[in-house]
Amino acid sequence: MKVIIVGVGEVGYHLAKNLSNEAKDVIIIDHDEEKISLVEETLDVQAFLGNGSSPAVLKEAGIEDADILVAVTDSDEVNMIACLIASSQTIIPKRIARIRNVEYIKNSKILSKDYLDLDLAINPEEEVVKNIIRLIEYPGAVDFVEFAHGQVLLIGLKLDEISYGVGKAVKDLSELRNYLKNNNKVLIVAISRDNRIIIPKGDTIIKKGDILYVMMEAGIAKDIISFFTKREEKVKRVIVAGDSNISSFLANELDSMPIQSKLLCPNPDRCAKCSEVLDRVLVIQGDITDSAIMRDENIQDVDLFIAVSENESNNILSSLLAKRMGAKKVIALVNRIYYIPLVTTLGVDIAVSPHLAAISSILHFIRRGKVLSVAALKEGEAEVIETVALETSDIVNKPIKDIKFPKDAIIGAVVRGDDVIIPDGNDLIFPDDRVVIFAKKSAISNVEKKLMVKLEYF
Repeated sequence: MKVIIVGVGEVGYHLAKNLSNEAKDVIIIDHDEEKISLVEETLDVQAFLGNGSSPAVLKEAGIEDADILVAVTDSDEVNMIACLIASSQTIIPKRIARIRNVEYIKNSKILSKDYLDLDLAINPEEEVVKNIIRLIEYPGAVDFVEFAHGQVLLIGLKLDEISYGVGKAVKDLSELRNYLKNNNKVLIVAISRDNRIIIPKGDTIIKKGDILYVMMEAGIAKDIISFFTKREEKVKRVIVAGDSNISSFLANELDSMPIQSKLLCPNPDRCAKCSEVLDRVLVIQGDITDSAIMRDENIQDVDLFIAVSENESNNILSSLLAKRMGAKKVIALVNRIYYIPLVTTLGVDIAVSPHLAAISSILHFIRRGKVLSVAALKEGEAEVIETVALETSDIVNKPIKDIKFPKDAIIGAVVRGDDVIIPDGNDLIFPDDRVVIFAKKSAISNVEKKLMVKLEYF
């Protein structure tokens, strides 16, 4: 597979890194000489210095036989023009553009087949807002992904000294089995420990500080969170801090929720605009790192403080300050993906990244097989892939225990019509089942091979 990436920002660089590690043919274009030098020194990809919206540069990069063009520069216009030029020069199968301007996203005619004809227009800010809202709706979770139209959930749970399971082997969680009713099942598909992903075995010991990734049917999620964390958490008071599109989007979402919410924003113009459209959310003008303002707003009574300004340093600082002053949980928006494990080590409960959200959306179109969705987890160290089981693939019509699946991957759920199956080794996968697979990045290529059509079919 040949992938051309236009733009060497956080998204472009990390996407190129992931794909080159999987032996994909990756070509990257950027007009910044320093960024191109960095790519040439650190990644096994081809790099071209030039404007990614230039027909000559795209032709030199090999657009004529590319499978996918991904345009992820900081300019919406450059991204759209690159995709438009690509469609005029060649019948490239897929064109993906990152578009942040809401006016473009709302104008579906521009993105339609008669105009730009994009396969995917990514707005990472919208994805981040959706993720934060899910975390508000499921307090106690530090990560949350849904599959199969919401029928299946993967939830990350951080364990402390009172959490259920700490000190036990996975195979010895008898209280959990007794707790589950109506044939419900859950599956611990992975453990994040010291920023490493572990696919657990029966004798794997669960430790304090672990993040358990648990796959389950959606209907039992809140009960499972309470069971593991041994807490009944509810979000009643929220402060959103920042002057950004995300802060405005998030305030709009919270305005329709039964939660006491405040928007702390330093920009008087944004404050005025938000005050005009928000009914329930109280808008406060001020510096998001000002401890006096936090004290005045009774930060010690806040269940969730969410820092989502354009300045990630201010997000980290304000969230740590809020935590120190008594906020029960804090979320910080982080742009640089490699910062995520650092800020959580410092004391930020949850770090969210628009760039990681963008990468997840793009991977959906790059993964082979009949892939429906992809979620990148733990800074891209693992992926969760939702796919349709093809009649001619290696995973159908045999017990799961007989599938020669990569050791760093696990089948977490099977959806057959309205039925959700959390499988064990004796369950079978049938053609057209939806299958949710958790895989470390080292296993992705082998997982893709299992999902593809077998050669003997032809």
